[in-house]
Amino acid sequence: MMPWTWLLLLGLGSPPPQGPVSNMPTVGECDRWQPAWIWCDDFEIDRLGAYFEYQSADGAFGREEGRGLDGSTGLTVRFKKGQVSAGAIHLAFGKVPQEYFRPVDDGATAYRELWWRVWVHYDPVWVGGGGVKIGRLFSFASPATWGQAMIAHLWSGGPGNQHLVLDPASGVDRAGRLVTDRYNDFDHLRWLGSVRTSPIFGSQVAGRWLCLESHIRLNDLGHANGVYEVTVDGRERVGRRDLDWVGSFRGYGLNALYLENYWNGGSPADQERTFDNLVVSRVPIGCGVGG
Repeated sequence: MMPWTWLLLLGLGSPPPQGPVSNMPTVGECDRWQPAWIWCDDFEIDRLGAYFEYQSADGAFGREEGRGLDGSTGLTVRFKKGQVSAGAIHLAFGKVPQEYFRPVDDGATAYRELWWRVWVHYDPVWVGGGGVKIGRLFSFASPATWGQAMIAHLWSGGPGNQHLVLDPASGVDRAGRLVTDRYNDFDHLRWLGSVRTSPIFGSQVAGRWLCLESHIRLNDLGHANGVYEVTVDGRERVGRRDLDWVGSFRGYGLNALYLENYWNGGSPADQERTFDNLVVSRVPIGCGVGG
């Protein structure tokens, strides 16, 4: 699949301009925190307490020296063969409906548009495609339940689990009423139509780093113009720009990001992957120097 194939098929014209790829060094990136960034974690220091939930899966998921970009500290997961859930970090920001979520900023902004980027490394013996779940950006929207107004799923799928899949879903009806009343309320989600990249998770992914940057913009009132797109290594970009994410719902904006290790069906082998340089931003981020 060529970059922008899906957008052109949708009749959405030329791609919008991509933000410049940063030449910022990868190691110690958070020491050069940018004004537009909401969050940065290069894992060089222990920031895990800032996440409103950290699931180590009995030590399977945690910070490790020498595993990050250029030999820095990274956040490594060790899957056992057959293991389904192997840990996660849950970050909150902006206006949230419950104190439990503990936003990392001042908690005052209902964000309508955000970018988030992470580097992912797959060990040389890695098998099984992309490892299924990678992350999701979404909106908690209820003061009483964990109902979600929308979810921008990022996972791997397709033949051989080799494609990066963008799977957007709405938790409100077209009138803007919240219809979900729990986390992952699949019975009430409105699935908006997935798209996927070229097969990036084949044998060529083993032993290398990937830079994944997601861009999500909620729709304007009365318009199906919401955005969900992902850029891989600063080059291939795929996504949708015709989404009715939340109808007329305006209670909360984008306010949570999960980075996760959940393998439907279980990992086919004992194997490891590492995350590094996680950034959430109000503007495009870029990949920096790495590889």
